[in-house]
Amino acid sequence: MSTSVERFDEDARREASRHGRTVVHRGELLRHPVYTRVLHWSVAILFVLSLLSGFGIYSAWLFRWLTPLFGGGPVTRFLHPWFGLAFDILFFFQFLNWFVPMTWTKADSRWTRRVKEYASNKEKLEPEDVGFFNGGQKLYFWAIVISGLLFLVTGLLMWFDDAVPRWLVAVSYVVHDIAALVMLAGFIIHVYEGTAAQPGTFQSMTDGTVSEEWAWTHHPAWYRDVTGRDPREDFEHARRRQGARARALESWELEQDARERAGEIGPAEPPER
Repeated sequence: MSTSVERFDEDARREASRHGRTVVHRGELLRHPVYTRVLHWSVAILFVLSLLSGFGIYSAWLFRWLTPLFGGGPVTRFLHPWFGLAFDILFFFQFLNWFVPMTWTKADSRWTRRVKEYASNKEKLEPEDVGFFNGGQKLYFWAIVISGLLFLVTGLLMWFDDAVPRWLVAVSYVVHDIAALVMLAGFIIHVYEGTAAQPGTFQSMTDGTVSEEWAWTHHPAWYRDVTGRDPREDFEHARRRQGARARALESWELEQDARERAGEIGPAEPPER
C-alpha cells in the first residue's frame, strides 16, 4: 500500500470529521464515524447508478424506461463506465477503511454454520464471539471486493474493445454480468438485513450510532470491547427491568379497572414504561 494512498485516506478522515459530527446520546454507542458513512452512501449511490445504467445498456428494449433517466441511450452508454470507475475508486477507500475488521476469524466460520438460525431469527441473541461484523457481513464485503475487481478488469476490456481480441471482450461481457447479478443479490439481502430484519441497524449509517440493546443483541463481542461490560449480564438486567415495568403496568391497569367500576378517579398517568 503506497504512502500517498495512506496519507490521502487519513486526510479524508480528518476532513470528514471537520465537516460533520456524530452525536452519541445516553444509551447509545458510536458505530460508524462520519468518514465511514460518507464512503458507504457514496459507494451505494454509485452502485445503484451503475446498476440502472447497466440495465439500460444490457437490454435497451426491456429497460428502455431507464435510459431517459440519464439523458437517453448514448448518454447512458457514456456515463456507465464512469459510474463504475468512480464506484471502484471509492470502494477502494472503503476497503482500506474496513480491511482489519473484515478479516476472517474462527468465530466467522462458526457463524456460517448457523446461518439458517440467523436468517430465521430463531435465536434472539447472537453468539458471544460475534464482533464488529458478523460472518455474513464479511462474506458480502469480500464478494464486493471480488466483484469490484471483476467489474474493473472486464469493464476496461469492454471500454477499450478495439485494443483487445474479440473473444476476450465476449468473455468480459459474461463475467461482468455475472458479477453484477452477484452484487445485486447481495445488495438486496444487505438492504433487507439493514432495515426490516434488524430494526436499529439503518440508524448506524444515518446518525452513526446504535442503541446498547442493539449492540449486545447483534454484536456482543464488540459491545464487550467498547463498554467493558458483559453483554449477557446487561441483557438479563434489561429483561428483568422490562419484566418489572410490564408487571407494574399490568397492576396499574387492574387498579384502574377496579377504580372505574367503583366510580372512583384513579391516577392520570400509568407508571413509567
